[in-house]
Amino acid sequence: MARRVSVAALEVTRLSKRFSGVTVLRQVSLQVAPGEVHALLGGNGSGKSTLIKVLSGYHRPEPGSRALIGGQQLHFGSPQSSYRLGCRVVHQDGGLVDELSVADNLSLTAGYPRRWGTVRDAVAHRAAAAALRELGVDVDPRTPVGDLSAANRTEVALVRALREDPQAPVRLLVLDEPTATLPIREVQQLLDTVRRVAARGVAVLYVSHRLPEAFDVADMVTVLRDGRQVTTEPMRGLDHGRLVTLITGLDAAEIKADPTSAAPTAVAVEPVLSVTGLQAGPVRDLSLAARPGEIVGVAGITGSGAELILGSVFGATARRGGDVVLGGLPLPPLRPDRAIAAGVAYLPADRKRLSGIMELSATENLTLVNLAPFWSGGWLWRRRESALTRTWTERLGVRPRAAAGRALSTFSGGNQQKILFAKWLRCQPRLLLLDEPTQGVDVAAKGEVHRLVQDAASRGAAVVVGSTDFDELAAVCHRVLVLHEGQLAAELQGTDITPANITRHALGTARRAVI
Repeated sequence: MARRVSVAALEVTRLSKRFSGVTVLRQVSLQVAPGEVHALLGGNGSGKSTLIKVLSGYHRPEPGSRALIGGQQLHFGSPQSSYRLGCRVVHQDGGLVDELSVADNLSLTAGYPRRWGTVRDAVAHRAAAAALRELGVDVDPRTPVGDLSAANRTEVALVRALREDPQAPVRLLVLDEPTATLPIREVQQLLDTVRRVAARGVAVLYVSHRLPEAFDVADMVTVLRDGRQVTTEPMRGLDHGRLVTLITGLDAAEIKADPTSAAPTAVAVEPVLSVTGLQAGPVRDLSLAARPGEIVGVAGITGSGAELILGSVFGATARRGGDVVLGGLPLPPLRPDRAIAAGVAYLPADRKRLSGIMELSATENLTLVNLAPFWSGGWLWRRRESALTRTWTERLGVRPRAAAGRALSTFSGGNQQKILFAKWLRCQPRLLLLDEPTQGVDVAAKGEVHRLVQDAASRGAAVVVGSTDFDELAAVCHRVLVLHEGQLAAELQGTDITPANITRHALGTARRAVI
């Protein structure tokens, strides 16, 4: 563990925050020493995101709250004060501007190089390229951020946070779910970067739902539950089961989904989904099928094309060739309306840009895809809509419980995901396409989502799950298709579906022997 010094990089005392009479943080106190990696853990709605937004200057906490960065008072509600004192925050969505280039995004905080009042573009691009190389990020500085993959967006946000500013050196780096969109091979690279940052004396407040990462990189841990501080203690004194209990208040065995059994349908049963000769991005001539009651996984590292398959089937992204047939009905490319009408549901990985409407309420997002049950006599019956919303939010454990009328943007990332998941489950689809279904979801809700996937399959739906969480695929899938460089590298079934096997085939390092 990092050595404690007299002046903490971060000292929070009696921090509380209320929204509309609801207390979301209650008397939280913690310290983070220079060079220490401090994990901040908790379920969705536990208060982690609110605490981060207070530190970044976005929220003003209640009177009596206090925060020091490097021994200096943070002026609440002032992003400038947070930045000046050396606090850098990488939020779940990265906080990047899609329309601007990578170089422009990197210059937004530290400023542009100028000469005689003119921005020196060439110098800015060289500086951006050097900053990217320092962290091993292979991205052209001239590329618009909106054209990047989710993994590259996360990396660019991290590079921007760590850029040198002599007027405000970095003292505290806050990482909010930094690996949520990263493939497995890039997670360790980011954790190595976190260690290097801490070794330079920068304190790191690390927020993640992936508990193995916390054990791997953190010195200390603070656990929040329902806005209260459950514990702050050294990480080395905890094991996985104890940490899960602290986060959820439940025994670890209570929150796991039952292992998925062998596929309940015979090969002779006609598939719900048939895809032949699919070509999209780097994907070449891929064929797949999913039968009623079957859960099929799609795996691959970023750039393999695995991340494009579900969107191509649904019609959200283009495909160059191939046929997609649902129950004998051809689905044309780029026609998601036809797919929805045929009984296809699609939950994309990027909930903020592609799935949810952040300005609308949780209720409106949950019901928008099918309003027919709520129309009667030319009127929209809000009571029916609210009743159905309550049913689904309770079933998925959305927090806060009584906030369905609030904008989706006000919910934590994991609760946003659960609301959007419910949006499709309530339609009882024939085919359920799920890209990164538990991204940003806490350990308790993850087991519940897995059970819901299994329940949808048990009711006869065909389910296709795309995920960079290979443990997730091993837990819920009957078959897993693994892509490498645009082609099918393996189709795993039964006991061959292990995270190790999926990883080896995804990286192209698998041999004939199967683990």
